[in-house]
Amino acid sequence: MRIRISWSNGEVTALLKDTPTARKLLDALPCESDAHTWGDEVYFSVPVETELEPDARQVVDPGTVCFWVEGQSLAIPFGPTPISQGDECRLVTEVNILGKLEDDPSSLSSVDEGETMRVEVMHEH
Repeated sequence: MRIRISWSNGEVTALLKDTPTARKLLDALPCESDAHTWGDEVYFSVPVETELEPDARQVVDPGTVCFWVEGQSLAIPFGPTPISQGDECRLVTEVNILGKLEDDPSSLSSVDEGETMRVEVMHEH
């Protein structure tokens, strides 16, 4: 299933895996919330509560769509965060892996702190 994540001057699409957290996210869409930035990562809250999944991890590839359990937020890194070692994407804690952006992750660099992020299901035509 694909989702669209959009903000005032851009949008990306992501392909989600079939995981328990991804299914909860799809049930909660569409939703909007304010963006936060942390190094080269954008995160924003979504109305989903869940627990860490067995394959949760802390270091991911750029453009990985992650769910931060403690913050009830989607987190999408596009480069290093303040705790990265070298140029890795290291999140603040282990996260559930939901899927991957289909677009260039660096487009997220245009998201400003406090900007409205909208997430919705993309219906296949």
